[in-house]
Amino acid sequence: MSTTIATTRREHWRAGWKQFRRSRLALPGLVLLLLFVIAGLLAPVIAPYAPDATDLANVMSPPSAEHWFGTDELGRDIFTRILYGARISLMEGLLSVGIAFLIGVPLGVFAGYAGRKTDAVLMRLLDVLMAFPGVLLAIVIISILGPSLINAIIAVAVYTIPIFARFARGSTLALKEEPYIEACRAIGMSDLRILARHVFPNIAAPLFALATLRVGIAILTCASISFLGLGAQAPLPEWGAMLASSRTALLIAPHLAVFPGLAIILLVFSLNLFQDGLQLVLDPKARGR
Repeated sequence: MSTTIATTRREHWRAGWKQFRRSRLALPGLVLLLLFVIAGLLAPVIAPYAPDATDLANVMSPPSAEHWFGTDELGRDIFTRILYGARISLMEGLLSVGIAFLIGVPLGVFAGYAGRKTDAVLMRLLDVLMAFPGVLLAIVIISILGPSLINAIIAVAVYTIPIFARFARGSTLALKEEPYIEACRAIGMSDLRILARHVFPNIAAPLFALATLRVGIAILTCASISFLGLGAQAPLPEWGAMLASSRTALLIAPHLAVFPGLAIILLVFSLNLFQDGLQLVLDPKARGR
C-alpha cells in the first residue's frame, strides 16, 4: 500500500514538473529566484565585508576587484549590502503577502459561503480599502504608525487583504453551488467541515499562484516606500533605501543606483516568471490555455 502511494506521488511530481517546464521562461525564473534566496540565506558566508563596515578612503569608488559593485557614500561595499538586502526584500514580500493571505482568504471564503447580509457587509468594508490606491493607503498607514520596516510590511499587507478576499470569495461563490457541496449539506456535515475539507482545498491552488505574483508586487511596493523614506531606515541595507541614498550622487557615481535597481528588477522579474510556470501546475484553466 505504501509503495503504491509513493509511486503515485512520484508520478504526480513528474507530471507537475512537466507542466512547469511548458512555460519556457519559468525554469530560468526559478533558477534566478533560487540564486536570490541562497544569496540572502548565505549572505554572512558569501559577503566579503560586514554590511555596515565603512572605508572612508574608498568613498563612492567604482566597481573593482576589491569591491565588485563599488562602494557607497560611506565607503560600504555595495555587493555586500546587496546580498544582505536580498533577505530583507524577500522577508518584506513573504511576510506582507503571508499576513494578507491569512486574513483575506478566510474573510473571502466566509463571505462567499455565508452570502446575503454577511457577504454584503464584508465586501463593502473591503471596498473602502480598495477605493484608495495601494501605495497611497500604505503611506497613510505608515504616517499613522511611524516609518519603519515592520510598519511598511503591515501597510502593504493591509492593502493586499482585499485582493485575496475578493479572489477567495469569487471562487467560493462558484464552488458552493456544486452538487457535491449540496450532498455534504444533505448528509448533515457542518459548515466548518465543508469549508475545511471541500471548499478551501479546491480553491487553494489558484490562491497560491496569486500569492506568488503578489510577493513580487509587495517587494516592489516596499522598496518604493523605503525610497520615500517611510520604510526601512538606515543603516539597514534595504534596496529601496539604498536607491534613495544614491539620488544625490547619480551623476558622479551612477553605480550606487544601478546595482540596487537591477537587484529589485531581477528579483521581481524572477518571481513573475516562476509564477507563470507555477500557474500551469496549479491552475487547470491556465493549463488548458
